[in-house]
Amino acid sequence: KQAIKDVGRVLDFTFAETDRIAKLYPEPRQGKDFPLEQALEMEPRLRELRDSGEREGRLFDLALRLEGLLRHASKHAAGIVISNRPLTDDVPLWVDKDGAVVTQYTFNDAEAIGLIKFDFLGLKTLTLVDGIVRRIREGRGAELRVDRLPLDDARTYELLADADTVGVFQLESGGIRRLLTQLRPSCFADLVAILALYRPGPLDAKLDDGSTMVDAFIRRKHGREPIRYLHAALEPILRDTYGVIVYQEQVMQIAQALAGYSLGDADNLRRAMGKKKKEEMATERKRFLTGVRAQGTADEKLAREIFDQMETFAAYGFNKSHSAAYAVITYQTAYLKAHYRTEFMAGLLSLESGDTDSTYKNLAECRDRNIPILPPDVNESRDDFTVAGETIRFGLGAVKGVGSKAIETIIAARAEGPFTSLHDFCLRVRGQLVNRRVVEGLVKCGAFDSLERNRARLLASLDEVLRWGAARAEERSVQQIGLFGQAAGGDAPPPLATVPAWSAEEELRAEREAIGFFITGHPLDRYAQDLRKFTNATTATLRARGAAEPAGDGERNGRPDARPRVRLGGVIHTLKLRNSKRGDRYATFVLEDKEGAVEVIAWPEAYRRHEAIIQSGAPVVVAGALDVSDDRCQVIADEVAPLAAARAQAIRQVHVRVPLPALGRDGLETLRAILAAHPGPCDAFLHLERGGDDSETIVALPSALRVAATDQMVNAVERVLGAGVTSFR
Repeated sequence: KQAIKDVGRVLDFTFAETDRIAKLYPEPRQGKDFPLEQALEMEPRLRELRDSGEREGRLFDLALRLEGLLRHASKHAAGIVISNRPLTDDVPLWVDKDGAVVTQYTFNDAEAIGLIKFDFLGLKTLTLVDGIVRRIREGRGAELRVDRLPLDDARTYELLADADTVGVFQLESGGIRRLLTQLRPSCFADLVAILALYRPGPLDAKLDDGSTMVDAFIRRKHGREPIRYLHAALEPILRDTYGVIVYQEQVMQIAQALAGYSLGDADNLRRAMGKKKKEEMATERKRFLTGVRAQGTADEKLAREIFDQMETFAAYGFNKSHSAAYAVITYQTAYLKAHYRTEFMAGLLSLESGDTDSTYKNLAECRDRNIPILPPDVNESRDDFTVAGETIRFGLGAVKGVGSKAIETIIAARAEGPFTSLHDFCLRVRGQLVNRRVVEGLVKCGAFDSLERNRARLLASLDEVLRWGAARAEERSVQQIGLFGQAAGGDAPPPLATVPAWSAEEELRAEREAIGFFITGHPLDRYAQDLRKFTNATTATLRARGAAEPAGDGERNGRPDARPRVRLGGVIHTLKLRNSKRGDRYATFVLEDKEGAVEVIAWPEAYRRHEAIIQSGAPVVVAGALDVSDDRCQVIADEVAPLAAARAQAIRQVHVRVPLPALGRDGLETLRAILAAHPGPCDAFLHLERGGDDSETIVALPSALRVAATDQMVNAVERVLGAGVTSFR
């Protein structure tokens, strides 16, 4: 399959063409693809495609010649080769692009010449656990020992069974989360088994009845299939795995119990079964049957049946000690998430803050679990994410341009007392490390909101306040003392500029500019209910949709285009305009929703039709072809439409929440004038909240005050009443 993709790329096949061919390939057997020659025999559509033209025939001819050749040099993630003398005496070495010294022999060949390989794994999850425990200690005063957690905690297994495992070690992928909901682990042994079973062999290898090892395990755990042991001696060995051979150690134990193998001989059997070499397996089968006969533990027919079962399952058996060691860390992270969710997510956000996709995912998880995310604060934030009650606060380190030295300077200054204003901050925090750019970023992301909520006012006053602070600091350093012992200078702080506050959209844009993410809201918030009507995917579900969606029957540039079609909403940023080989202008941009981001390409024809919308910066709906592979996920845009326009066509009612005590009669008149200034086809309703209780009075406004469901109307209303008061039906 990989040979087809590589040759197709060289022969100028499009990605869609080679992907369509690859999808015709038969399903893997026992985790491995069939050879191309065999796949052509099994799949008539592949043969038809090969014979359909000279170009296709050349593709298959070259792929058959290349199949089986080494494609590239790779390096084991954690394998270290150890010798009692210089490695150059035994094995050729090379230096990779990262400067690491690597053996030119594979690990099997290195072992064959007498070298030993150890895997040394450095796990970032251990850093995560340490950070969570520190936050629990600092915030709750509790000293938690993760090496002494009870392994039968009900809340932890409930979390695992619900697949609530974002951030849980080894259990984050969509596939393993589906397995969790099917298997519903209820004890530590189940957790060990899940980590061993979620691999290509157990997931794909077919048993005699057509099911897989994983299917058999699940059916037996839930009592839908009886647990059978071919021999009484197998029960204590296979009890924890419901009669399914899951681990390599179980193969070794069976050989010891029934055939009298020594530990060394049993290990050789394990290796032979893992390699699946016919000659070695024939030798081991004969040896096993001889051992059973000598021990008198079973007749030959039963011994052959047991060996057949061992061979079927053990070919994909996993090392139990490895799985158990990982399961301990998996359990620890699941326990911490079940009992200390806020500290867990703060630690996860800190650990993965350098990875944009992971941060999107983690922020979405916090929103889904109703954990508020607060912007940085000059008086509260540290470098990383911190816990504030049941909320999480962004760290100062997330602000673009604010380095570690600047953060140290800010924290050292506030140790003398909290900052009381922008003036106080600029007076006490001086130096090249905390310059205008740093302070501007802090203002834009909301780090001064606790001192002054109007960010526009702070930004408009910043230059004058910085000049005042510099002058005052210079006076202090000179330490000029007047005739009567009083300090010279001492001008009063300049007043803050009087400017209107930013709209909610302007605030969000500034937050994204300063931090790279929307914090206090999202431009899609007001479209939350409408998005379901206009879209069929989110950025987080694109890969899963690409795998599950049936091929389309569209075409592009006169050629069939079988890629699935998607519609998703989002905000455009990182827009880049390019020229094609013919000189036609096209666009690439990032489309961001509340769950992540995806690259979108608008080829010349689509860009010409939608140029104004793409350039507008407003939330949009993009419809197009999903182009997804192991290393790529893109949407090729056919249509780009303003989300506001799509919503306006569908909306029939506008509802506005009005807090009466805070608004008053003058405020109501202002609101009436705003609604009258935005006439349209939608009926308007006011939800009058009296305060003091949860009661409200709903007033249907007369037809003369029907309004247009536009962003301009929403912005005008929310400048008076606050963000989030407007909804649509």
